[in-house]
Amino acid sequence: MADVGCGLGTSTVLMAQAYPKSRFVGFDYHQRSIELAREAATKAGVSDRVRFEVAKAKDFPGKEYDFVAFFDCLHDMGDPEGAARHVLQSLNPNGTWMIVEPFAHDKLEDNLNPIGRVFYGASTMLCTPASLSQEVGLGLGAQAGEGRLSKIMKSAGFTRVRRAAETPFNIVLEARP
Repeated sequence: MADVGCGLGTSTVLMAQAYPKSRFVGFDYHQRSIELAREAATKAGVSDRVRFEVAKAKDFPGKEYDFVAFFDCLHDMGDPEGAARHVLQSLNPNGTWMIVEPFAHDKLEDNLNPIGRVFYGASTMLCTPASLSQEVGLGLGAQAGEGRLSKIMKSAGFTRVRRAAETPFNIVLEARP
């Protein structure tokens, strides 16, 4: 299992604790985050089956993953479609890509609620500038919406994309080859 954009490794460690027979690798482009993630895995007692490596979403190593996860990071990427293409190439034919993103409707007017307002503010200050500063610079931001996210995944070659779950704060999408 690969956890791409793992940051400090919290999601990777939690999954390793929940699935003790599985092996995990967390990838992030930020060296210091990876160092802290390694420390977290050791402290949690899962470092025997969890490793962390510095890599970008478009070039993380490995093939034949059963499961790849992106937690709250696809919208921050400059080239989310390039990342999606790489995920597709890294999955085994029956693999699954889980994408957890901020919950957003596809139409602006449907996002004008307290949570949407907070997400638009964060997107304006953090997410969109982060994306624009990278290669391609698509600038999805935190309010991309399920329609836009699904279009990116399908453009990258995924044939099945569905909403697996949602909360008022997040949407969980499942993409399969």
